[in-house]
Amino acid sequence: MIIRLLCRVGSLVLMMPVMSAVAEQNVVMDTPIAGWHDTSGEDATYSQRVNYPAASVNTPANQSAQALIRGQIKGFPKPDSKAKPEPGRLIVNGVSMPLKIEDNGDFERPYIFSQGSNSVEVRSPDRSAANRTQFYAKSGSGVVPARLRIVLSWDTDNTDLDLHVVTPDGQHAWYGGRQLQNGGALDMDVTTGYGPEIFSSPAPESGQYLVYVNYYGGRGEEILTTAQITIVTEEGTTNEKQEMVIVPMRNPGELTLIKQFSYSNRG
Repeated sequence: MIIRLLCRVGSLVLMMPVMSAVAEQNVVMDTPIAGWHDTSGEDATYSQRVNYPAASVNTPANQSAQALIRGQIKGFPKPDSKAKPEPGRLIVNGVSMPLKIEDNGDFERPYIFSQGSNSVEVRSPDRSAANRTQFYAKSGSGVVPARLRIVLSWDTDNTDLDLHVVTPDGQHAWYGGRQLQNGGALDMDVTTGYGPEIFSSPAPESGQYLVYVNYYGGRGEEILTTAQITIVTEEGTTNEKQEMVIVPMRNPGELTLIKQFSYSNRG
């Protein structure tokens, strides 16, 4: 807000702008930490009890810091109880999605990163502040990076969408069966809004994939929820491709086919 003061200089009256005291926002990221990470001895997995509704995403005590995006927006303004809370913005390796910001400015979201180079950027809800970190994740022998990643996020709080993926061999990944025999896996079930929920596979089967989103429950009568699906293939390589699909989710209980696509395993 700008307050204008009248100042008289001789016979002239000057309008002088004076900036009022407004706290400057600053995004601080505690994790992940920039640099080179050797995670061969860490448990970078994620699990939580499936329940709805839930107050928050429950991170276990032994959660690896390198599988967690956590920090705070310093100077975060006190929320207006009458206004709709706006999410921040989380951008991971070029995939942009909403990020829940608590009333005190804290944010925390588990994320299973790919092997190799990663970048994480967090922006405040009004986009006045941002912070970005880059790191390189190296695991022990036998760990294969994901060649297919499907990321679900959505734009409303206190709303539960569920990602379902059917692979070419007929296997079905969902919150009730996250691990597939072909190596694909759904990493978490977020029941509190925004996501992300991520399906990944280190050795995807060639053929047709079906991506569904189930509007499990939430604020369907109050506000329209929009789902965002991002499909990433050959992540971290010169052949990396990203495709984004945005679909409105109108009624709780609906299971919607969002995308059918073909993946070719070129060896």
